[in-house]
Amino acid sequence: MNLFGKKAAMNWFKLENEKDLQEAINSSENSPVLLFKHSTRCSISSMALSRLERSWDGKEMNQVKPYYLDLIAHRNISNQIAEHFGVEHQSPQVLLIKKGKCVYDNSHMGISYNDLKKEAASLI
Repeated sequence: MNLFGKKAAMNWFKLENEKDLQEAINSSENSPVLLFKHSTRCSISSMALSRLERSWDGKEMNQVKPYYLDLIAHRNISNQIAEHFGVEHQSPQVLLIKKGKCVYDNSHMGISYNDLKKEAASLI
């Protein structure tokens, strides 16, 4: 919580190129990594992002490193994520990565902070 009693904001790491994606995969060797694929043109994606950010508790999720992908600007990276992890492209979509493998994914209204928290806890 910050000084105003609000939950700590998410500290997103941006996914903008292959190097960023490789960094995320490498980071997953030590702790879980969250990939959030966001379409800036989609109201459902904006709603899912807002719900996740409002619910995020930095204390609860301090072991998870969150990465944000603007898939409109970086569609090639989104395609690489789908191919690398063997998950069908969705938007919005979250993937939880551990030791270089996707261990959980969900999309649209299925994106839930509580589900992510539970999955992440099982990996730590």
